Amino acid sequence: LAEGWRDLRAAPQFGLLFGSIYVAGGLLILLCVLVLGMGYLVYPLAAGFAMIGPLVAVGPYEVSRRRETGEPLSWRSIFRAVTTQGGQQLGCMAFVTLFLFIIWMYQVRLLLALFLGLKPIASLDRFVTIVLTTQDGLMFLAVGHVVGAILALVAFSLTVVSLPLLVDRDVDCVTAMITSVQAVIANPRTMLAWGLTVAALLAIAMLPLFLGLLVVLPVLGHATWHLYRKAVAPA
Repeated sequence: LAEGWRDLRAAPQFGLLFGSIYVAGGLLILLCVLVLGMGYLVYPLAAGFAMIGPLVAVGPYEVSRRRETGEPLSWRSIFRAVTTQGGQQLGCMAFVTLFLFIIWMYQVRLLLALFLGLKPIASLDRFVTIVLTTQDGLMFLAVGHVVGAILALVAFSLTVVSLPLLVDRDVDCVTAMITSVQAVIANPRTMLAWGLTVAALLAIAMLPLFLGLLVVLPVLGHATWHLYRKAVAPA
């Protein structure tokens, strides 16, 4: 985290841009949900939205890589490197990440139907009341958090090393995901601690209308690059 903070301070314009993109995406999703009258999905959407974070952090990975190798930093070089080094493989990882996000939302809707029925919930306040004061609501919370934790662990294991690896080397996305899972299995305590740290920081950053992500996302992106460099042997 200290190394990630140093990278952000050394080149703040790049990190803040990618952080602002993430914030804008979160606000757009939040607005759509509220306009559609589905405010009860705000919490699970915010939790699932964290899965997309590693994909948006590709830019900070490249900034950290260039600072490490002493290569010049410019907007053109950052965007060109991200598109050419990862190429179609980053596109494949984007598909995997978005697929996990869709699965996340489907399991939320399924659990809502199983525990709270198919009747529409009028408002977010009504949803909170039902969830916190009824037996079915508490069961929904308990099962939902267990299933969500499993999906979050899968997403974390597949992406924590694979995305910076694709930015750094010419490998395919399957090899990158296998390497990422191997890194988690080889270092379970460290990786679990990192995953919980990331989850906690993202949760706190989302509270003020996602605005904390403006800084937290690039710091975590830079920090994940340094984690990758420590976890995976050099080429």
